[in-house]
Amino acid sequence: MKPEKENQIQLANPLFAEYSALRTELLSGLIDAFQYNLEQGNGALNGFEIGRVFWREEEGLNETDMVAGILGGDPSQGRWMRGGKEKPITWFEAKGTLESAFQRLGLVVEYQPDRRNALLHPGRTASLWVQGNRLGTFGQLHPQLRQERGLPDEVYVFELDLDVMFAQMDQEENITPVFKPYSTYPASDRDIAFFAPTQVSVAEIERVIKKSAGTLLESVELFDEYRGENVPEGKRSLALRLIYRAGDRTLTDEEVEPVHRKVRDALIEKFGVEARS
Repeated sequence: MKPEKENQIQLANPLFAEYSALRTELLSGLIDAFQYNLEQGNGALNGFEIGRVFWREEEGLNETDMVAGILGGDPSQGRWMRGGKEKPITWFEAKGTLESAFQRLGLVVEYQPDRRNALLHPGRTASLWVQGNRLGTFGQLHPQLRQERGLPDEVYVFELDLDVMFAQMDQEENITPVFKPYSTYPASDRDIAFFAPTQVSVAEIERVIKKSAGTLLESVELFDEYRGENVPEGKRSLALRLIYRAGDRTLTDEEVEPVHRKVRDALIEKFGVEARS
C-alpha cells in the first residue's frame, strides 16, 4: 500500500513507489475492489478476504492474520415488487449478517460505539469485543470517503482479528456442545419501553437487564428504536421484549412482576431512562 502512516513497514526495494509499504489493514483493498466492480458495471461487491497485516511499534515489527469483509447493494431478488427500484441493505441487516456468522461459530460478541477509524462513519461504527478482548470493527463507510470514491451510501465493512476469534472458538465450551433441555412450561413475556440517552449502547442496557433479572430471564431482544418527533433531545426511544421462563413450573404474575419491576428500577438508576411502559 502507499506509505502514508508512521507505523508502516517500508520495503527496501519496492517495485513501485506507490506500493512501497506493507499493509496495516485489509479494508482499503476491499474498498478499492468495491469501487472497481461498480466502475466495471458488475454491481456492488459482497466479499471477504483473509490475509496478513504488518505494523511497526517501538519494540519491533509485528504481524497478524485478519479477516475482513464488505457488504453493499441490494441483496434481494424480484425488484418488480418495488417498481424496479433497488433497496440497499441497511445497517441493521448488515450487522445481522455478521451476527448470524458469530452465532454459527459460537461467539458471543458485544458491540461498543467507536470513532477511531477514519475510513468509517463516526456515528455508525462499533468495536467488537469477546470476553474482554477486542475482536475487531464493524461500521458504515465514512460519507466523505463514499463521496470521493463515488460509492453508494449503504456500504458496510468489518475487520476481525483471527487469533482472537480462534482462541475463543478453541475454548472447551465451544468445542464440546452442551445439551440444555427445553422447558415444557410456557414462557411469560413482558415488553419494556423507555427514553434512553443516545450515548448509552443497547449492549450496556442488555447487560444491566440480565444482571438484575437473574435466572428467570430466558432472553432479551430489542424490537424497536425511534428518534424524532416527541422524543426528548439527546435521547432515543427503545423497546425491548423480555422472556421469562422456569424449567420446573409455570410462572405466575406474582413471580414475574417483581422481577420485571426490578429490571425497570435498575435501568432508571443506572442510566436515568424515562420509562414509558
